[in-house]
Amino acid sequence: MSKLTGKVALVTGASKGIGAGIARALAAEGAAVVVNYASSRAGADAVVADIAKAGGKAVAVRGDVSKAADAKALADAAIEHFGRLDILVNNSGVYEFGALEQITEEHYHKQFNVNVLGLLLVTQAAARHMGEGGSIVNVSSLVTRIVPAASAVYTGTKGAVDAITGVLSQELGPRKIRVNAVNPGVVETEGTHSAGFIGSDFEAGAVAKTPLGRIGQPKDIASIVTFLASDDSYWLNGEILFAAGGAR
Repeated sequence: MSKLTGKVALVTGASKGIGAGIARALAAEGAAVVVNYASSRAGADAVVADIAKAGGKAVAVRGDVSKAADAKALADAAIEHFGRLDILVNNSGVYEFGALEQITEEHYHKQFNVNVLGLLLVTQAAARHMGEGGSIVNVSSLVTRIVPAASAVYTGTKGAVDAITGVLSQELGPRKIRVNAVNPGVVETEGTHSAGFIGSDFEAGAVAKTPLGRIGQPKDIASIVTFLASDDSYWLNGEILFAAGGAR
């Protein structure tokens, strides 16, 4: 039997990149998956189609995680379509780098609203439906360890995610709901391609600082999230796992 047979998962920001990889990996282990997207319906539909082709169950649901009503609707969709909710992966995130003098209110709120408020709202909505054995996985970032220049706001959001992971592990632990985080390094996705990171000096620098000699792929992160979602990690709670090939 697969690790997640009979479980239902909600993955935010799952229409592409790391989120899409996570959704496919959870489904491959037997979970029914709510594939959340904010704007790319085509991407979400493609993920659902891939899961269905492989014999799994999934549904695409639009929602802006930074809006309380949308967050509630995402959690409710899991109940409506699959009857329960066992796993939440808070993957939705945006990034925008800028030096101190470039920071604006818009720059700040754009990132904190999705990366922090969105995580809190979706977790709040999902936790109401989750019971003993539930698992929440927050996707944070290596930036909280390496604190790169010109990333004060983005790194601040992920530092908040790390701290919130610890707090919620204390709050939800007594209900036997575990909360952990995975912190990826640079991963090759549609986003890192469009941002110009892939094939650039930035990528070369990241590889040079990575003992395993390459940047990550979505599957590298998805396998760790699947572990954290499963009973294989039943004694992990409040942990932050850095997934960056040894980069420091």
